[in-house]
Amino acid sequence: MRMNNMIQFFRQLSGRANSNLFASLPNQSSLQQMAFLREIQREMKEKNSLDVPLNELKVTVFDLETTGFYPDKGDQIISIGAVKMTGDQLQEQETFYTLVKSNLPLSSEISALTNIYEEDLITAPIAQEVLMKFFQFIKSDLLVAHHASHEQAFMRKISSDVLRTRFNHRIVDTSFLIRLSNPYMKSAPLEEVCEECGIVVENRHHALSDAIMTAKVWRHYLQLAERKGFQNLRQVYEHLSIIG
Repeated sequence: MRMNNMIQFFRQLSGRANSNLFASLPNQSSLQQMAFLREIQREMKEKNSLDVPLNELKVTVFDLETTGFYPDKGDQIISIGAVKMTGDQLQEQETFYTLVKSNLPLSSEISALTNIYEEDLITAPIAQEVLMKFFQFIKSDLLVAHHASHEQAFMRKISSDVLRTRFNHRIVDTSFLIRLSNPYMKSAPLEEVCEECGIVVENRHHALSDAIMTAKVWRHYLQLAERKGFQNLRQVYEHLSIIG
C-alpha cells in the first residue's frame, strides 16, 4: 500500500513538473517577436548611418509623454508619437501614435499638460503590444529626439521590463545639429527652439505633435549642415569634437 502511494505521488509530481515546464516555454508569438527583434539588431549592426549622405539619411523622429522624469522610480510612458524622414523630407503620411495602458493614478498636472486622463489609459493597448508595434514601425532606423536622454532612459526601461531585451537603437539629440549654429547653446525647451526656427508651435505635449515639431527642427538644422558643406553625420561629429 505504501509502495503504491509512493508511485502515485511521483506520477503526480512528474505531471505537475511537465505541466510547469510547458507553461514556461515561449509560445509561437513570443518566438516570432524574439526573431523579429534579433533581425532588427542584426540590421543595426550592419548599418552605418554616420556615413550616409545627409540628403539620403533615413530617421524616425519620436517623442514620449510620461508620468514623470524617473523611469527607475516608477514613472511610465503614457503615449508615443513618431514620424519618418528621409533627408530633410518630412513624411507626414508615415506616422505612429498610441496611448499606453496604465492602471496607476495620473496626476492632475500631467493630465493638464498632456490632455491625457486616467480613463484614456485604462482602455489603451498594453505596453508589450505598443512596444512591438513601435519596433515594427521604426525597424532599424536611426532615431531622433529632443532632449533624447529622457526618451532613451524610458525606452531602455520599458524594453528591459516588458520584452526582456536591451534597447540598442542609436538616438541622436536635436542639439547635436543645433550646435552647428551655436556650439555653446544649452538645452532649451522644444517651443523655444521652434520659435527660433520659425516653426509654428501647436498642440504642445501631444506626442505626435511634438514629434512632428521636432522633425521640423531637425530639418531646419540638417539644411544648415548641408549649406555649411557637411555631407554626412560623421563629418558633423568630427567638426563638433574639434570645437569642443
